[in-house]
Amino acid sequence: MLELAPLLVSALILGLLGGGHCLGMCGGLMGALTLAIPKEQRSRRFRLLLAYNLGRILSYASAGLLIGLAGWAVANSPVALFMRVLAGLLLIAMGLYLAGWWSGLTRIESLGRGLWRYIQPVANRLLPVSSLPRALLLGALWGWLPCGLVYSTLLWSASQGNALDSALLMLAFGLGTWPVLLATGLAAERVTAILRKRSVRMAGGLLVILFGIWTLPGPHQHWLMGH
Repeated sequence: MLELAPLLVSALILGLLGGGHCLGMCGGLMGALTLAIPKEQRSRRFRLLLAYNLGRILSYASAGLLIGLAGWAVANSPVALFMRVLAGLLLIAMGLYLAGWWSGLTRIESLGRGLWRYIQPVANRLLPVSSLPRALLLGALWGWLPCGLVYSTLLWSASQGNALDSALLMLAFGLGTWPVLLATGLAAERVTAILRKRSVRMAGGLLVILFGIWTLPGPHQHWLMGH
């Protein structure tokens, strides 16, 4: 577990840095979720938002476990090296997107739109949210929304070659996205203003690019580990 700790911290930071992207993907739903809470239940807003985000994060962990099984099956084959290279390249592309330098990663999100067409109508029927189980289920469904950041992180987690590790990394990633989306539901304007600052987006993008370079296999990893 101690060996996994640096990766868990990295996944957590990746989620935090990707907050701007998460805001664009799910921020509208968070606002709608807040407004959809009946007036007599506004005092329960925080708990409902908490339940929604818990469901979303658990769906990330479930996806991590599933794709981690595939990573485990090919852990000692050349496919594992390919997955790690692809994960690093996707993270670099994600960094470029976050910094506003290249938006090609959004094309990858189209890969999951076929599945989302079946999930979205079910999710829409859960609105307005009036109970904690309803909010939890909505979050669990919304966690499958096509997202380049989630896809990149999933592939990176699967490249570790262990299903449980992959699930834990996706759980840590989800926890990293939690503060931004939770705050969005409570103070959307303030959070949006901060995350839309060019300096914040560029700093986050550069850090994700560096993380992607670190993920790529090569002699640079031995140098980094040595320091």
